[in-house]
Amino acid sequence: MEYAVQIAWDYLEKTGQIDDGVFANRFLMQIVEDMMRKGVRHRLLLSNGAITVYEAYRRDRKMDAAA
Repeated sequence: MEYAVQIAWDYLEKTGQIDDGVFANRFLMQIVEDMMRKGVRHRLLLSNGAITVYEAYRRDRKMDAAA
C-alpha cells in the first residue's frame, strides 16, 4: 500500500497537483485502501486508480468553484 501511495504522490507532486499535503496523503491512502478491499493488489493499478480519482476530485472542485 505504501508503494502505491508513494507512486501516486510522486506523480501528483511532479505535476503540481498537490495543494494540501495532509489532505492529499489521506485521500490517496483512503482510495488505495478501498481498492485493496475490493481485491486489487498490483501497486501500479492501485497508484493509477488513486491518481485518477484524485484528479477527478480536483476537476470537480474547480468546476464547483467556477460556478
